[in-house]
Amino acid sequence: MTYEPPPNGFRTFIIVWITQSISVFGTALTFFSVNIWLTQTLYSLPEQKPQLAFALSAISLAFALPVVFGAPLAGAWVDRHDRKRTMLTMDYLSGTLSLVLMALMLSGNLQFWMLILLIVGFASAGAFHNAAFDTSYAMIVPEKQLPRANGMMQTIWSLSGILSPMIAATLIALPALAQQAGLTTGIGGVIAGLENGTPLAIFIDAITFFIAATTLIFLYIPSPVRTDLGEKGGKPKKSIRADVREGALYIWHRRPLLWLLGTFAVANFVSGPMGVFQPLIVKFNLAPDWTARGFTFETALALLATLGAVGGVVGGVFISAWGGLKKRRVLGVVIPLIISGISLMLFGLSTTLYLTAAMVLVETAMIPIMNSHSQTIWQTQTPRELQGRVFSVRRLIAQFTWPLSTVLAGWLGGLFNPGHVMAVLGLILTVFCIGQLFNPYLMQVEDKEYLERLAAAQSAD
Repeated sequence: MTYEPPPNGFRTFIIVWITQSISVFGTALTFFSVNIWLTQTLYSLPEQKPQLAFALSAISLAFALPVVFGAPLAGAWVDRHDRKRTMLTMDYLSGTLSLVLMALMLSGNLQFWMLILLIVGFASAGAFHNAAFDTSYAMIVPEKQLPRANGMMQTIWSLSGILSPMIAATLIALPALAQQAGLTTGIGGVIAGLENGTPLAIFIDAITFFIAATTLIFLYIPSPVRTDLGEKGGKPKKSIRADVREGALYIWHRRPLLWLLGTFAVANFVSGPMGVFQPLIVKFNLAPDWTARGFTFETALALLATLGAVGGVVGGVFISAWGGLKKRRVLGVVIPLIISGISLMLFGLSTTLYLTAAMVLVETAMIPIMNSHSQTIWQTQTPRELQGRVFSVRRLIAQFTWPLSTVLAGWLGGLFNPGHVMAVLGLILTVFCIGQLFNPYLMQVEDKEYLERLAAAQSAD
C-alpha cells in the first residue's frame, strides 16, 4: 500500500525547518565562541600551538564520537518510538545543557574536562534528535517534493552560519565595549562585569532550543507503524541489537549503496580536519596577510566561517530551486565532491585571506548539492519503516573516518604545516572521486530492481 503524507505536510515541514534553523543558529554561536575561547584565552601563545591543536581536536572528537558511533542506537530507537517526542525531548535536554555551560562560565568554575563532557552531552542529544528529524520529514513531505526539502535541510547549517560568526564575535566583545563606555548600571553594567561575552552567546543558544521544542508540541508529525514488534500490548519480538543488524544487512546486501557510503567515508576523512586546521591556518599561515589588511584573528576567522556559510546557502538555495537531477543522481554526488577536492587543495596552499575564503565558499557550496542528491537516493531506495535503522548504520559507515582524521589532525597540526596537509587531503579526494566515475557498481546505485536482485541473491546464500 502506497503511503500518503498528511494534508499540509509540507507546511508542517516549513515550520519545523524554520524553528530548527533558529536552533542551529544558536548552536553555531556557542561552538564559534568556544573556539575563540580556546584560541585566544586558554592557548593564546604561539608556543602553545601543539596544545591548541590537541584541544581543538579533543572538542571535535567529543562531538564526533557520540554522533557517529551513537547513530545505530539512535536509529533503532526512533524506529521504535514516537519521533516527534524524541525531537522535543532532545531539544529540551540540549537547552538545559546550554544553561549549565553558561552557569559554569559565569561562576568561573568551567574546566576543560567539564567542557568536553558537556560537548559529549550535546552530541549525544543531537544524535537522537537528528535520527528522528532525518526520518520524520519523509513522513510529512510528498515524494516528489523530497529533493526540494532535502535542499532546504542542507541549507539549515549554512543559513545559520552566515550571521552567527560575526554576531558571536560581537557578543564576545560586548563586555569590553561596555567597560570602555563606562556603563555601571542596568543591563549595561551587568554586561560590563563579564570577563567576556561567551555566556551571552550560550544563553541565546539555550533560548533557541526551547523555542524549537515548544513549537513541536503544536505540530502533527506521524511515525511509521511497525508490525514486527509483537501484538498490541505484547512484548517486542526484536531487540534493538537485531534492529541495528537489520539496518546493516540491508546495506550489505545492496553493494552499490555500500560504494556510495565508501565515497562519503573518504570525503569525511578529508574534511574531518577542517575544524582543527581552519583556526590554525588563520592563526599561523594567514597571519601576515590578515594583519596587513587590518583584520584581527576573530574577524579573520569569522570571515571564513561566514563565507563558508554563504557558500552553503548558495548551494542549498540552488538545489532547492532546481530540485536536483531526476536521473543519474549519483553524478550529483561525485562531481561536487571532485570540485570540493580541488577547492581544498587551493585552500591549503593559499597564503592570502581572500583566496582562502573564496575556496571555503566553493567547498561549502558543494555540500548541499552532494548531500541532497545522496539523501534522495537513500529515501527512494529505503522503505520508510526501515529508514531509522538503515540511515543510522549509513551514518556510522560514512562518518567513522571523521573521528579518525580528527585525531590525526590534532597530531599533524602540531608537527606540520596544516595548510600543506589539507592540500594533500584535497588531492586524495579529487583523484578518488574521478576514479569513482568509472566504478560500474556505484553507477548502478539508483537501479532499484538491480539492488533488489542483489539483495535476493545475498539472502539466498
